[in-house]
Amino acid sequence: MAVLSGIIRVMEKAARKAGGRLRRDFGEVEHLQVSRKGPADFVSKADMRAERIIYDELLQARPGWGFVLEEAGVIEGEPGMPRWVIDPLDGTSNFLHGIPHFAVSIAAQEPKPGGSCWGDVIAGVVYQPITDETFWAEKNRGAWLQDGRLRVSARGRLSDSLIATGIPFQGAGDPEQWMKIYSAIGPQVAGIRRFGAASLDMAWVAAGRFDGFWESGLSDWDTAAGCLLIREAGGFVSDFRGRSEPIHSGQVLAANDVLHSRLHKALVTALK
Repeated sequence: MAVLSGIIRVMEKAARKAGGRLRRDFGEVEHLQVSRKGPADFVSKADMRAERIIYDELLQARPGWGFVLEEAGVIEGEPGMPRWVIDPLDGTSNFLHGIPHFAVSIAAQEPKPGGSCWGDVIAGVVYQPITDETFWAEKNRGAWLQDGRLRVSARGRLSDSLIATGIPFQGAGDPEQWMKIYSAIGPQVAGIRRFGAASLDMAWVAAGRFDGFWESGLSDWDTAAGCLLIREAGGFVSDFRGRSEPIHSGQVLAANDVLHSRLHKALVTALK
């Protein structure tokens, strides 16, 4: 049984408190569908309320730390202190349409020596309020779902693999690039899934539910916790060129070592 460290306890408490509020708000969304602007405006306020809850909880627990927030932007902390990278509601469109697939994502990132840029993500939590699942990871301590250890899928053949992705929409992302990658990968795998919440897609890769994941055009708060979860579960995360960074946002390719190599080869060939 995993023993939660102080930082994970702080993060889980904040995620669960915000998640409880999101659950209540989610129950109200279906009653607003008759209004032209009501649902979207309501969800925006739900997003901001959740972010404020997380901000207040983490600020109280770790004064002096900085923040990267989806809604409020960057809030600088004291020099040399870590920062929180937060998505209070990943899967906004799902939430808006009454689809119970969304998450709270929180990560903690250390500064590099000298403080001029940012280094490793040291802890991450992805919380799914509807299923009450807490995916968490801490640097060098593994990845976990509640108190159960997570490992990425052991599948080695693309033909047996279920791969998740995010599809460009409303001007976001690169549809032409996505189609090239899909055309290369789709015929080789058992299935492609697009569920609409990148943090959960990555948590599910860590849990072995998905065998791999690719997407581009994301933000740091979408992937910061997910990158650590996958790595601590024994997987690989890179950009489309194969480079590994603490957080991937512009381009993400994730899987176990064997599948990552095969997916990367297919992707590179598609984008030549």
